[in-house]
Amino acid sequence: MKFQYSEKKVKLPENVHAYAEKKVMKLARYFEDDAEALIVFSVEKNRNKAELTVHGAGTWFRASESTSDMFASIDAAIGTIEGQIRKNKTRLARRLRQDAFSRTVEETSFIPQPEEDDISITKVKTFYMRPMTREEAVLQMELLNHSFFAFRDTDHGGSFAVVYKRNDGGYGLIDDTE
Repeated sequence: MKFQYSEKKVKLPENVHAYAEKKVMKLARYFEDDAEALIVFSVEKNRNKAELTVHGAGTWFRASESTSDMFASIDAAIGTIEGQIRKNKTRLARRLRQDAFSRTVEETSFIPQPEEDDISITKVKTFYMRPMTREEAVLQMELLNHSFFAFRDTDHGGSFAVVYKRNDGGYGLIDDTE
């Protein structure tokens, strides 16, 4: 597993990074060696926050925990991701058998935009949309804790689609029908 660390508003000793790496390695049994982990440490309002993002097998897992102790925040974030994996074990296992940890090419770019009077686009995110079923898209949206997720719908010939959370607790689908 590859590790990246980022620190916001805080400078931590190396033993915190070593502790985080040791704990995140518990998750390695779920992923192949090419999995990546990004750990962002920050301090907000006297709370130590650890944000953990793990990418492997074409799936993103994200957890953010804040406690009074950085070590406890790391432990809580690991526990949250383990819970996500356990909760979705059957759906993930079915998905992983289909594409067997195939690696996807994903590219993210952030382009600053000049200020305009009416509409200002402050962030542009470009990424590869992997073809997946609607169920897989909902699972990925839940794992990322997002309110929507764009994907290529394999159930309808790879057309562009978006799943989203509805206010009533259900899910919605926006489909491209030409």
